[in-house]
Amino acid sequence: MASPWSTSSDGIIVSTTPTLEQRPAKEYLGIVTGEVIVGANLFRDLFASITDLVGGRSGQYEKVLGRARHEAIEDMTEQARALGGNAVVGVDIDYEVLGQNGSMLMVSVSGTAIRI
Repeated sequence: MASPWSTSSDGIIVSTTPTLEQRPAKEYLGIVTGEVIVGANLFRDLFASITDLVGGRSGQYEKVLGRARHEAIEDMTEQARALGGNAVVGVDIDYEVLGQNGSMLMVSVSGTAIRI
């Protein structure tokens, strides 16, 4: 059976669940966040428009979105580590379109840093 959580590149456990089964929190350290704002360039926008017109998925946007999500989670786990935590629970991931004509995308993550 797969684990209900993942581990960031710095070894912090990250989970959307409020607790980690069989790994109780010894200490709650506070809310941690990570935000990344990325812009989409003209060529990607043009390619995505063509992809949307003919159907299918926009691989370029998916790559940018994945990278932004990864960076936001890494920022959040760095904050958790700075507080002395080794896990973040209750993680929420949000996406927001910003800027003129929706030209930028913000990925924000938040959760509670804990020590297990």
